Amino acid sequence: MTMTMKTYSPKASEIERHWYVVDADGVTLGRLASRVARVLSGKHRPMYTTHLDTGDHVIVLNAAKVAVSRDKRETKMYARHSGYPGGFREETLGDLLARRPEEVIRRAVKGMLPRTTLGVQQLRKLKVYAGADHPHEAQLPQELPTSGATR
Repeated sequence: MTMTMKTYSPKASEIERHWYVVDADGVTLGRLASRVARVLSGKHRPMYTTHLDTGDHVIVLNAAKVAVSRDKRETKMYARHSGYPGGFREETLGDLLARRPEEVIRRAVKGMLPRTTLGVQQLRKLKVYAGADHPHEAQLPQELPTSGATR
């Protein structure tokens, strides 16, 4: 009797998505971003597959209260260019945190996801809010466990 071994690969229809909520109040930016990126990409699940989006939705609250060292606030720069002459714009982390705190967390998480269409798809499942309120109560989000184990 011969037994054949086959590698299991989940189908898109088999992926069951959950919603998690994370409070960013007093949490270090990089540690928060790596936890969130792990859940968005699905690496916390046994059915993780590199070519499929097996991740869950994540809601980040209190983005304005994320912990960043004073040195990083002043020295980390975010740069962009419009494509026009003289269109280079630079902004410190502190300035961006004051102006759009949601964007700071979104960019930190984006940097930890793949630079492909799959990464774009995973980033769409991230919802960031500056305050403690969010419009996703109907999805019944659960608190994201602090350890690496989530289901």
